[in-house]
Amino acid sequence: MRAGKWNTRTRVGGLIAGAVIALGMGFAPGASAQMSITVAVPNPSAITWAPMWAAIGEGYFEQEGLSLTVEAVDGSSQVLQAMSAGQAQIGAPGPGPVLAARKRGLDVVFFYNLYPKSVFGLLVKADSGRDSVESLRGQVIGVGTADGAEVSFAQAILTDAGMTQGEDYTFLPVGDGGTAAVAFLRGEVEAYAGAVSDAAILASRGLELNEITPDEYLGFFGNGYAVLQSYMDENPEVVEGFGRALVRGTRFMSDPANKDQALTHMAAGNPQEGEDREFAAALLDAVIERMTPTDAYMDRGFGYQPPEHWEAWQQSLLDGGALDGPFEDLSAGYTNVHIDAWNAP
Repeated sequence: MRAGKWNTRTRVGGLIAGAVIALGMGFAPGASAQMSITVAVPNPSAITWAPMWAAIGEGYFEQEGLSLTVEAVDGSSQVLQAMSAGQAQIGAPGPGPVLAARKRGLDVVFFYNLYPKSVFGLLVKADSGRDSVESLRGQVIGVGTADGAEVSFAQAILTDAGMTQGEDYTFLPVGDGGTAAVAFLRGEVEAYAGAVSDAAILASRGLELNEITPDEYLGFFGNGYAVLQSYMDENPEVVEGFGRALVRGTRFMSDPANKDQALTHMAAGNPQEGEDREFAAALLDAVIERMTPTDAYMDRGFGYQPPEHWEAWQQSLLDGGALDGPFEDLSAGYTNVHIDAWNAP
């Protein structure tokens, strides 16, 4: 996820100079001393990391014996740098940067799949009559920027549909948020490739949208939580407790009865983001949908990482030249060992 994509009004430069939200949790009633950990996230939006902020607000981390400091940096690369330097014990990078970092020798392990569905989507106006990728043949597709991750995501979908850029479709950089809405309303684009936050922004501008992303592309899951292997070996109880609190936070925020309280918790994490309650609510709805596992994996629980989805990510990076060869043991870069413990009733 690009920093600033989710909250265009706030941008963070680095771990030391970045936004630091220290959560002085103290002690839970009847609990022993709290383990202090720093969590690095690649952008300052609280709603992007909604389960964590719901769990913070409800005291679930305290109950696991954990005291969190959340630090926002600029992108997954800086998250991994912070972890490598010992400035953060847990980070929230994307799967692509994790695989690239492992190729460089960083023994980082992805332990919680926060976004089991792709954070990007291909969107059309609900009243456009377009209901498939094929229906975009000959059309102009809006993107945030000419070189954003959403471009390669949409390009792969359209290529699989037998279309060639410049011949069967064109991309038009239209920005995100309000400028993308204007492009739709003026008829400059017939579709938009963007992040879940963009869909929320467009919806808040009164545009009813349908998503036509093929199911197989939803498997390109987004950011999750990772640790260094050495830290996980030395602190397995931290990883287990952190994930269990996240699952509880996810269940809390996904209950419509808790929506208002969940938004209040997230506003505590990013007050500026919480100023526009209507937009925050729309973004939370979109985030919850992307954090909900697909039907095929619903019974595995929150945080689960399908091995075939990691295979798909590796192949995509190989095809794009980001990796110079496949891993001998791809599974060493992720773990599902705590899934059952996290999702126990």
